[in-house]
Amino acid sequence: MNDKSEFKDVSPTTLADLLGRGQVMDIGIRPLWTSVPRVAGPAFTVRCPPGDNLMLHAAVHRAEPGCVIVVESGDVDYALAGGNVCAVAQRRGIAAFVTDGVIRDLAEVREMGFPVFARGVIPIPGTKKAIEPLNQRVRCGGVDVDAGDIVVADEEGIVVVPRTGHAQVLIDARAKAAKEAAESLDAWEAAHRARIDGILSGGGFED
Repeated sequence: MNDKSEFKDVSPTTLADLLGRGQVMDIGIRPLWTSVPRVAGPAFTVRCPPGDNLMLHAAVHRAEPGCVIVVESGDVDYALAGGNVCAVAQRRGIAAFVTDGVIRDLAEVREMGFPVFARGVIPIPGTKKAIEPLNQRVRCGGVDVDAGDIVVADEEGIVVVPRTGHAQVLIDARAKAAKEAAESLDAWEAAHRARIDGILSGGGFED
């Protein structure tokens, strides 16, 4: 297993603590069905202009297995994909779709268990006319995403780990998670109380 797929063992909350707000997609992009499993993989980036979904459909046949297809969508008025496209993506080993747009055929997508993180659903599809280059930098959910960046997503949110230095981020994330797991709730509570009381006291708060 390579270190990119091993990010699946790391929570987005741990990564967010390490990387900061700038690498976390906004709250509007959410899993479209409940109990979606955590996904992690290198980004395959796509840009679709308003009303068009051609390049996402092209990407499904070009992305490598294990990739997360990340789409910068031009709007939320037309669906980027539906049940059949998601089924083909799943069959080809695509880990998930992450998009700031919308899809359709949610019942089918939920039934097949294909992870989609998006802004919602709409029943009308987009057209297939606009040709754009694939694997260029896109902006999705307020985060710049380059091809090969590591995308980690679950019900807690979506974090983008820059491809440069991602191995060190993985090491740091595992160390942080191990430290937190080894700390009892009693010890955490005591440290937390001392920290909060110190901040309050320093600010002149009196009980």
